[in-house]
Amino acid sequence: MESKCDESAEAASNDSEAFVEWRPLLFVVLIISGCSICYELIISAISTYLLGNSVLQYSVTIGLYMASMGLGAYLSKYVVNHLFRRLTQIELLVGLLGGTSSLLLFTSHLYLRNYVIFMYAEVIAIGVLVGAEIPILTRIVEADKRRLHVTLSSIFSVDYLGGLLGSIAFPLLLLPQLGFFATSFFCGLVNVVAATIILWRYARRIDGVRSLRIVAICLLASMATGIALSQNISRIIEGGLYRDTVILSEQTPYQKIVLTKRDDDLRLFLDGNIQFCSKDEYRYHEALVQIPMAMTPSHENVLVLGGGDGLAAREILKHDDVKSITVVDIDPEITRLCAEQETIARLNGGALTDKRVRVLNEDAKQFLAESHDAYNVVIIDLPDPNNEALNQLYTGAFYRLVAAHLTEGGTLVTQSTSPYYAREAFWCIHDTMEKEGLCVLPYHLQVPSFGDWGFNVASRGKLNRDVHVEVNTKYLTDEIVGAMFEFGKDEAHPDDIVTNTMNRPVLVEYYDKALTSWG
Repeated sequence: MESKCDESAEAASNDSEAFVEWRPLLFVVLIISGCSICYELIISAISTYLLGNSVLQYSVTIGLYMASMGLGAYLSKYVVNHLFRRLTQIELLVGLLGGTSSLLLFTSHLYLRNYVIFMYAEVIAIGVLVGAEIPILTRIVEADKRRLHVTLSSIFSVDYLGGLLGSIAFPLLLLPQLGFFATSFFCGLVNVVAATIILWRYARRIDGVRSLRIVAICLLASMATGIALSQNISRIIEGGLYRDTVILSEQTPYQKIVLTKRDDDLRLFLDGNIQFCSKDEYRYHEALVQIPMAMTPSHENVLVLGGGDGLAAREILKHDDVKSITVVDIDPEITRLCAEQETIARLNGGALTDKRVRVLNEDAKQFLAESHDAYNVVIIDLPDPNNEALNQLYTGAFYRLVAAHLTEGGTLVTQSTSPYYAREAFWCIHDTMEKEGLCVLPYHLQVPSFGDWGFNVASRGKLNRDVHVEVNTKYLTDEIVGAMFEFGKDEAHPDDIVTNTMNRPVLVEYYDKALTSWG
């Protein structure tokens, strides 16, 4: 009986000693896994920002990254000696590549012909290195025979936990608070910290530890400097991405906001896509708002979905019978900026602070699902459907939900991309609305900063194309309005258009196809 007690006590003692000995390595595993997930997400998010098609970018990045990790795990078998030294070298290299990943990716997009090839090379390089780390670390622990299974189970448990922490921290904390550049530098810094822990805790096991410590200190200083200078780096890079001077750049939980200016030309970009140019925005917003307003006998209550810049609200307020405008935009930073920034507020005529305007920072779909109000006119001024999150706001189910909030004789209108540059996408939106039993009329006009741009106006009853604009405009005339409903042969409805649903987001495919074909 005493022998069994002694064996249990000895086993417990061995467990405790093994845990104490390898506890720093468990923390290193946590860092490796968390940063690894962040690098995947950084590369995927930047590629989506630059190229669009989020499903493709995330799928390819994650798939290639996982395969590269498998290759790294396989190649790790050739690392036979000096395991602590090799692990530290790999960790330092991962910190360097991962920490500079945002800078390298944006720079390659600016100066290289084929960004995708460079992006793939970045994914493979980091993936191979990360894939080699855990097998090498496992072999280090394997040399200790004291309750090996306990230590190994702890390693893999911490590995999965680190992945969870990284996947939560990136979208909720790192990217919104730090932006792309500071986030990647921060993750690189954390990776180098992991290497530093190994260098100091297991120094006696590492050959040439002094030189590695010098490298680690230099990388720590470089990553810290990168974090401190990330805003300056961002301004320089964005100066290359945008033709005009960047006067504001802000990453919110929802999107990247960039404001540029050259002379009296102010431009707003969301996730790299232009939202308005102050020189010609009136053409777009007059067409968006005044056509459905002219088709609707009453304008007492108007709903704007999107339109956080206040420019659609400005056009609506030209009508004296408007009593209430509800603007629903998910991002509070956009509505705050466009209400407070002097040039934009002057451009929208202070519409967002008008007593008749109510601004709600909510998801448009959720707002409609929970609201019981009815509106004479609904203006849908949302970003282009370049990802699956936005796609749901262009589906039949969404248009059906919008139509349920129309008063008798009410109209709705949505911006619908370009019937020339994205012809299939434009008519997909038209057909999707029509499939919901709505009477739909397509129209378009030239906006210099956008090109040929299209809209679809719809109602549950019949619509009359013979409309008269009765408010003051800078561009629209009755003659121009009549011509806006005509389409040339190269903009006409193509054959075999599939309607858009959440289950099959063909609109995103049509949109991405147009982006690819026009470069």
